[in-house]
Amino acid sequence: MKKISILLSLLFILSACKGETTQQEVHSDTSHIQHNPLSGDLQELTSINELPSFLQEKHENIATVYKIAFEHADVLQWIPCYCGCGESAGHRSSLNCFVAEIRDEQVLWDDHGTRCLVCMEIAVESAKLSNDGKSIKEIRKYIDEKYQEGFSKPTPTEMPA
Repeated sequence: MKKISILLSLLFILSACKGETTQQEVHSDTSHIQHNPLSGDLQELTSINELPSFLQEKHENIATVYKIAFEHADVLQWIPCYCGCGESAGHRSSLNCFVAEIRDEQVLWDDHGTRCLVCMEIAVESAKLSNDGKSIKEIRKYIDEKYQEGFSKPTPTEMPA
């Protein structure tokens, strides 16, 4: 939880910095990289235990946000993104900025979140609130209220039951 708070602070000054990552589980085989035909974003299929290779040249904090997003997929699938990616990339929730699809033992990652501070901020804030014991509905209400003005139209994310 402390790591999420620190990341949230760093995200305010971090804007997809370049640098070498120290994450050993970053995938190095680029044969599974493709472009999303709608947005042009890179997508990469890896095993469920690997991060995508497109994170290798990114700051290690970005790889950490990707891990957080994957670990909180059950929350982020109900949280809209307010960067405009619903219209530009066809995303349906905040999760799609990082993960296009989770399959049995594979993850189809999306690199959109590597370039978007709004995406990273929403993912980290949502994970922190979840770790603090907030319900998905409480997190959704908080994010919707915080980002309703001055940001793009939200993704068409369904409301949690």
